[in-house]
Amino acid sequence: MFVVLLVLVGVFSLLAPETFPTAANGRNVLTDVAVLLVMAVGTTYVLVAGGFDLSQGSVLVFAGVAAAKTMEALGGQGAGTVLVGVAVGLAAGTAWGLVNGLVITRLGVPALITTLGSTGAALGAAQLLSNGTDVRTVPDALISVAVQRPLTLSWLVWVAALVALVGALVLATTRYGRHTQLIGSNAESARRAGIAVDRHTASLYVLNGALAGLAGLMSLTRFATTTISGHTTDGLQVITGVVLGGTSLFGGVGTVLGTVIGMFIPGVLNNGFVVLNVQAFWQQVAVGVVLVVAVYVDQLKRRRRNAA
Repeated sequence: MFVVLLVLVGVFSLLAPETFPTAANGRNVLTDVAVLLVMAVGTTYVLVAGGFDLSQGSVLVFAGVAAAKTMEALGGQGAGTVLVGVAVGLAAGTAWGLVNGLVITRLGVPALITTLGSTGAALGAAQLLSNGTDVRTVPDALISVAVQRPLTLSWLVWVAALVALVGALVLATTRYGRHTQLIGSNAESARRAGIAVDRHTASLYVLNGALAGLAGLMSLTRFATTTISGHTTDGLQVITGVVLGGTSLFGGVGTVLGTVIGMFIPGVLNNGFVVLNVQAFWQQVAVGVVLVVAVYVDQLKRRRRNAA
């Protein structure tokens, strides 16, 4: 997939040599991918454990709306108001993750159905809170974060990099990460080994919800508005990137490093199409085709492993 990413960068650089391979456009790609990458780290954990989550985009929207409405109610433009809003946004995302986890593990509802229901419920709740309109009264202290660029990169990129680094280390080197992989490989074996499978699985959805909440705060920071209708394809892009990065939809296999590489493929595709003035509809077609191809390749890899 890293080779595929390099090929895409090379093709777009040849087609648009004056606009695509520039430092400014590179920063745009990094910033665009940052929000999705934060959600993708949580999704990697869920998929590695054999789970599934479609609700990240809607949870992002709900967390952003909850944070924005809280800051609007408090008034003020300072750091105190922003800190309260951040806490509310993270709590909102975590709460949705907890609901998903409990419904899946306690009620036994399949993850696909649970998170599909959460997708509509979270988006509907966000629209109820905001009366269906974007909240634009974002404090100046939060907006100022988006314009700061330490070492030439936005704070959003650094936050995403930190989340990816911590996520990669935890999944690859800790007991929590090993338990996640074991549950995805064989949940019954994990249960017989003494792992609290249901509790661990619920914690993964809580983690995924919390990271979706963080992504909602990052989106709010970047655009200074809640962008309620701007995240309809986020879930598709996240799952596409995670699968492209080598995480299996059937569980047991996956790395955060692979997810980082995989997330840049749809990111570069979208950016390249924009630079080339390709219609936005084609971007959605390309991402959908890439997802199907990625799943097909994943199935081929599984067959080869089983045959070996």
